[in-house]
Amino acid sequence: MSKDEPSSSDDEPRVVKFPHGRAGARTPATAPPPVDDLAKFERGEGADDYRHRMTVNILAFVFVIALIGAGIWLADTMAQMRKNQDCVLSGRRGCSPVEVTKDRW
Repeated sequence: MSKDEPSSSDDEPRVVKFPHGRAGARTPATAPPPVDDLAKFERGEGADDYRHRMTVNILAFVFVIALIGAGIWLADTMAQMRKNQDCVLSGRRGCSPVEVTKDRW
């Protein structure tokens, strides 16, 4: 060994360089980009339609509120049905309230 070469021992870490890609396959020097240019999706400065965007945002907000309301109603109905079913299956009577009006007779 010469003086310029570092001595290697088993305790020292070594870096092993592996070739990129498959064995024998070479990548071209100018590889095509992985995706097409996204400039075709960009809008200009004057293309912003504020009124349309706010209308769509309000409609989306109303739709989400309706979904939340429907979910709460559905969960409440399921809980009430489970409560009534548990009452009936336990053998009790009078589990669901019956409304009687006085104007009947």
